[in-house]
Amino acid sequence: MVHEHDLSKVGTRAKPAGEQVAGDPDKAFQEAEVTSEGEYGIPVITHCCLEPHGQVVQWNGDKVEYWPSTQNVTQVGNDLAKLIEVPANQIHTHMDYMGGGFGSKFPPDLWGAEAAQLSKMSGGRPVKLFLDRATELTIAGNRPSVFAKVKTGAKKDGTITVWQSQTWATGGYTGGNLNVSLFPYVFNKLENKRLNHTAVSINAGSARAWRAPNHPQLSFVTCSALEDLAAKLNMDALAFFLKNIEITTRPQVYKAQLEKAAEMIEWKKYAHLRSDTTKGPVKRGLGIGVNTWGGLGHDSQCRVTIHPDGSVDVDLCSQDLGTATRTMIAMVAAETFGLTINQVKVGIGDTQFPPSGGSGGSTTIGGVTVSTRKATVNALGKLFDLLSPVMGVPADGLEAVDGRIQQKGNPSKSMTWQQACAKMGTQSISEMGQNKQAEAVKEGLINQGTSGVQMADVSVDTDTGIVKMNRMVAVQDCGLVVNPKTAESQVFGACIMSCCAALMEERIMDQQTGRVLNPDMEFYKLAGISDIGEIIVHMDITPEHDARGIIGLGEPPAVGGVAAISNAVANAIGVRVPMVPLTPNRVLAALSQRRIG
Repeated sequence: MVHEHDLSKVGTRAKPAGEQVAGDPDKAFQEAEVTSEGEYGIPVITHCCLEPHGQVVQWNGDKVEYWPSTQNVTQVGNDLAKLIEVPANQIHTHMDYMGGGFGSKFPPDLWGAEAAQLSKMSGGRPVKLFLDRATELTIAGNRPSVFAKVKTGAKKDGTITVWQSQTWATGGYTGGNLNVSLFPYVFNKLENKRLNHTAVSINAGSARAWRAPNHPQLSFVTCSALEDLAAKLNMDALAFFLKNIEITTRPQVYKAQLEKAAEMIEWKKYAHLRSDTTKGPVKRGLGIGVNTWGGLGHDSQCRVTIHPDGSVDVDLCSQDLGTATRTMIAMVAAETFGLTINQVKVGIGDTQFPPSGGSGGSTTIGGVTVSTRKATVNALGKLFDLLSPVMGVPADGLEAVDGRIQQKGNPSKSMTWQQACAKMGTQSISEMGQNKQAEAVKEGLINQGTSGVQMADVSVDTDTGIVKMNRMVAVQDCGLVVNPKTAESQVFGACIMSCCAALMEERIMDQQTGRVLNPDMEFYKLAGISDIGEIIVHMDITPEHDARGIIGLGEPPAVGGVAAISNAVANAIGVRVPMVPLTPNRVLAALSQRRIG
């Protein structure tokens, strides 16, 4: 069994999770003035990390030197130790850089243990073992599918009154769980709903966390069903979303974000009711997707050392997945000390440094910035204590500004950073800082809970079925933004991944052999520069968001894009393409069904 598309054919592989009911959905449907029913599907996709899973391992006496591609430098060596049955303190893990993980690179896996054993058997030679592309796409993790039958009801004025969904999913032989209590996604305060979900086990590689687990699927099903209901009401999709904004988790935030995204994509200029009626085969449409996420910073410890020559070391066992974690740590430290970034040396990716959590769930930025900030403030306080009698100023009356230590508000009473550090003699100042996730929100430096909106602008050739991305707009909040440019970069990457998932990505299984038919970069397609159109990002920076503190950003902007693109195609051609990716065959099939209907 390798296909889960038709729930009636999976037999004993189906494991129902039980029905969840809120309010009185039966009565709500009886009273609904308009109802809409639809079927939707989003397939299994793989992580397709450009750097596949693997590592270099060298057994050196009773010690093991371990260089994995991992999202979890602090813990992965401990997990390897269990597999190869050595004490955890005998494994030294290093990782300076990695080439993509997206949630799949936490454990050492059996290939890590095998590489270690090969090194031991060879007398301690270093062994490099990475998965080939076919193996990577077959067994190294995937994002589960979701298929859904949804019925919704509303008043004629567009007020949604009831939601009913039957969903099923697979992530491989372990089945496919889905947090259906989040339906309808973001618009979750709806009073009446009935939810059923079934996990389907198939003979295929198992799922691993994939950038915002469950949320892209939930957003796709919800936003597709809501835009279909809006079309049934003959109502503008943006007006429909705004009409129901009060049942979202953060009404005023989503309202402002929808209005901003509409302004950026020129909704008033290009929007139309479902089906572009202009002449010619190429039809244009707009669509909406929404997101939310937690993003509370993980546990993290940081050690900061100020040396007598003025150099500064900031060390913690975190990792940089290409998200500029190093830069953010350096920025926080430099700002605390009144220095430039190039005056701060950041050490990460080494278990000789203090432990810091794995990079998953958009938790890294909050964890490392808090531990870094606390450690630098503690170290600076010790330096102020040392300088206070020298400068004749109370320690709490000193500040570090623009490469100098000075009396607060009095630059004339100051010394350079190097002069100040020279007063330490031969001793360095070394201090620790820590973020404890359980206490973090109370301290006020970080928080959780983000909101965002994506809108897509597409053109569809109804003769060929080809979908062309014109523009994608993303409006996203993440609390206090440490660096707007790198934050925008995260959103750009998320939008590109959404284009891939909406238009191209799908794992294809062969029923006869049970094998993946497209385990390569030729037939498992990812978007190129000509496929993504123009991406426009607006970071939702306001004093109110800043006051909440730092919140993780990696996950949420990867959520709503697939929904937005699918809705834009439906808006363009006048009919729902029920399953993504929106390949030409599927687009033409949907158009054919509309003509037959």
